[in-house]
Amino acid sequence: MILKSDLLECIASQSERLQGLESYPRKMLAQIRQLPDFALIVSGIRRSGKSTLLMQLIAKHTKNDYLFLNFDTPQLFDFEFNDFALLDEIIQEKSDLITLYFDEIQVVEGWEVYVRGKLDQGYQVVVTGSNASLLSRELGTKLTGRYISKELFPFSFVEFCEYLDFALNSQALDEYLMVGGFPQYLKLRDEEILNTLLNDILYRDIIVRFGIRDDRSMKRLTLFLAGNIGNLISANKLKQSLEVKSTSTVQEYLNYLEQAYFIQLVPKFSYSYKNQLVNPRKVYFIDNGLQQAISPSFSQDKRRKLENAVFWELRRQYKEIYYYNENNKECDFVVCKNSQPILLIQVCWQLNAENREREQNGLLDAMGYFKLDQGVIISFDQQDKLIVGDKMIEVVPFWQFFK
Repeated sequence: MILKSDLLECIASQSERLQGLESYPRKMLAQIRQLPDFALIVSGIRRSGKSTLLMQLIAKHTKNDYLFLNFDTPQLFDFEFNDFALLDEIIQEKSDLITLYFDEIQVVEGWEVYVRGKLDQGYQVVVTGSNASLLSRELGTKLTGRYISKELFPFSFVEFCEYLDFALNSQALDEYLMVGGFPQYLKLRDEEILNTLLNDILYRDIIVRFGIRDDRSMKRLTLFLAGNIGNLISANKLKQSLEVKSTSTVQEYLNYLEQAYFIQLVPKFSYSYKNQLVNPRKVYFIDNGLQQAISPSFSQDKRRKLENAVFWELRRQYKEIYYYNENNKECDFVVCKNSQPILLIQVCWQLNAENREREQNGLLDAMGYFKLDQGVIISFDQQDKLIVGDKMIEVVPFWQFFK
C-alpha cells in the first residue's frame, strides 16, 4: 500500500528523467503500431532498452496527453492491486490523457485486469516487462484479442554498428562477438554493469520471483549453460551433473531461465510434437558479452559465439527455429514459417578442407529431407558458392547476411 502523494512524486520524477535521456532509435520503433482498443505489450530481458523504447514512443506525442509510470522502483515496491484506485484518481484528474505507458507492470499481481479496464475506458495502453510471462496464458483469458505483443532484444549487429558508428565488416563483427549488444555496457564499458545485470536477473527475476531455495544449483546451472552454447542438453543429464534431486526441478529451472530471456532452448525438428519434447535441445545464451562475463574461459571459442549470434539474429525475425539431426547428419538451424521450413542454415567460422565435407553434407541432407534446393552456410568473413547436383549452397559472411 502506498500514498497518493508518493505516486504523484514518482510519476513527476520519472517523466522528468525520461525527457532528459538521449537515445539511439531502435529498429523496432518503425514496426510498432499503436491500435485503438489494443494494448501493446513489449517484453525482453532487463537492460535491453525497453524503457528507452517507451521514451521514443512518447517522443512522438505532440501534446502532454500521456502518463508514464515505471513500477520497478523502490518507491513502488509496496504497490498492490488496490493501489490502482489511486492511480485511477490521478488519471481522471488529467482530462486530456490518451495513452498510458506502464513499465515493468508485471511486478503487480493482477495487472492484466487493470489494463483490460483501461482499454474498456478508451485509453491506449503500452506495457513493458522483463519476463516472458507477460505473454503467458493469463493474457489469453484476461486480454483476449485485445493485445499486440513484441519482443525486444539487446542490439542486433546492425544496431551495434550504427550505435558505435562502425562499418558493417568483419572487424566490427569480431568486436560484437566479444562485447555483445547491451546498450548501457557498450556506452560505459564497465564489466560491473554486466555482473550487476546477471545478479538482478538471477535474484529478482528468478530466485525471488519463483521462491527458489536452492540458489546454488540455479547458479551452477546458469554457469553450465553459459559455457555450453550450441550444445545439446537434457534435464535428465543436467540433474546428474548438477546433483539436483529431480528432473522436474531442473526442467523448472530451465523454464525460469527462458522466461527471463536468459536462454532459449531450441528443439530438434520433427513433424511429431512428442518427438520434439523427448529429444535433447540446443541451448543459446541471450548475449555474447554477458556470456563472456559469466564464463571467460569460453572466450576463445569464436565459432560458438558466431553460432550464438546467428541464432539471436534469426530469433529477432522468426519464432519457429529448430535444429536438424537425421541420418547422423546435422544442420544448425531449420527456420520455419507457419510450420513450413523456409530456410536452412549451417554456421561455420571458416570453410576449409578439414570441415567442408561435414558442414556441406549436413546441410545437403537437410535440403533433401525438406525438399529445398538452396541452403546457406554463414561464415565469419568467407564468401563462396557450392553446387552439388541440383542443390546450391551459398557461403555468406555474417555481416553481409544480416546487414
